[in-house]
Amino acid sequence: MENVVSLEPTATGASGLQDFAAEDDRQRLSSVAAKAVARLATAWKASNADAAALLGVSGSTWDRIKADRWDGVLNQDQLTRASALIGIFKGLHLLFADDMSDRWPKLVNRGPVFEHKTPIDAMISGGIPRMLETRQYIDALRGGF
Repeated sequence: MENVVSLEPTATGASGLQDFAAEDDRQRLSSVAAKAVARLATAWKASNADAAALLGVSGSTWDRIKADRWDGVLNQDQLTRASALIGIFKGLHLLFADDMSDRWPKLVNRGPVFEHKTPIDAMISGGIPRMLETRQYIDALRGGF
């Protein structure tokens, strides 16, 4: 059977919500999360600057991630960003049956979450809260909760 790594943390915080606070979770998940974000950034045709900003890393770190020459550990915020982006990517591919799933993040959007910006620009300017809102927005469009 194929070895599958989940981006779900193994521990939960005091509130019962999942978090990426545990160092062993971050070490275990960082490489696969970074590679997944690199793949979705390529699919979305995001610029290097936009991809780095979405993940919350420097341009030089993004260059190493993109070239598969990075062996660092993402911090809690960066893993939260990666998890949200991966969820958005998956949700878009479930919502749209064509190439719209990869074009949508760069299209100006009139939805209340996006303020007439592209989803990528809205998520960069709004940070983690806007990324989570975007993921909820996509899930709601799909008929989720």
